[in-house]
Amino acid sequence: MPASYAYLGPEGTFTEAALRTLPEAATRELIPYVSVQSALDAVRVGEAEAAFVPIENSVEGGITTTLDELVAGAPLMIYREVLLSITFALLVRPGTKLSDIKTVSAHPAAQPQVRNWLKNNLPDAHWESAASNADAARLVQEGQYDAAFAGEFAAALYGLEALETGIHDAENAQTRFVLVGRPARPAAPSGADKTSVVLWQRDDHPGGLRDLLGEFATRGINLMLLQSRPTGAGIGNYCFCIDAEGHISDRRVAEALMGLKRICLEVRFLGSYPRADLKPGDAEQPRLGTSDEAFVSAADWVARCQDGRF
Repeated sequence: MPASYAYLGPEGTFTEAALRTLPEAATRELIPYVSVQSALDAVRVGEAEAAFVPIENSVEGGITTTLDELVAGAPLMIYREVLLSITFALLVRPGTKLSDIKTVSAHPAAQPQVRNWLKNNLPDAHWESAASNADAARLVQEGQYDAAFAGEFAAALYGLEALETGIHDAENAQTRFVLVGRPARPAAPSGADKTSVVLWQRDDHPGGLRDLLGEFATRGINLMLLQSRPTGAGIGNYCFCIDAEGHISDRRVAEALMGLKRICLEVRFLGSYPRADLKPGDAEQPRLGTSDEAFVSAADWVARCQDGRF
């Protein structure tokens, strides 16, 4: 396996900036790809050791392109996550004034994060989506668009200048990125982990989602993300992408996954990995009766009852 990481390129994306915060990135060749799909496919076919892609932002929620690739493509696993605070700059060719801007471009996930700024400052500008924010900057350099929303750090890469900086509609906006590789044994629990899965129901029935969520609730497991995605099998057919607190080696998480495996048509395990928003040991303690010790004690009690030793 080549010692390289694929990422959503080209150079100058927020994805690259987030990737470079990982210590191991300094020892890998970082290769930009034109799309999330191509970056993940590079891992599937063995061109790259892992891929680094955006998966969620705090304004619009899940990045559907990434979620759909993890749902429908050949199985992959998440091994790390990174949170990056996001503010945009309006990048233009030197000499461009705000009144000159008729077209703007960026990745589709950027639009909800700058919508109000656009309405107040460039109400007549036409929006064009690009494969990434850095790609939008490249297209501005080539003269296809007048301006791009991207990281200020991308300006020098593409011979542009930042006409406006610090652009964001929501304070403290963040994007979550994940390092994705081929399936293998999850890393040991860190003490502050999350587990990601995709669930498919056997059939559509009243209370179906409640049944799925009940497997987590009865074991005191908090959910951090719940998003439905169409399966492609027709209107009303959905699977559910879920991030849950805890590690698959935790008894409560393992038993929840076993319960889901019994009642679901399919369960895809996407990995257990350290949370980026907490340091090891900072996670809340399991609710009463849901610790590993409580599960072991309960199992021992059942065994004693079966042996007539109660």
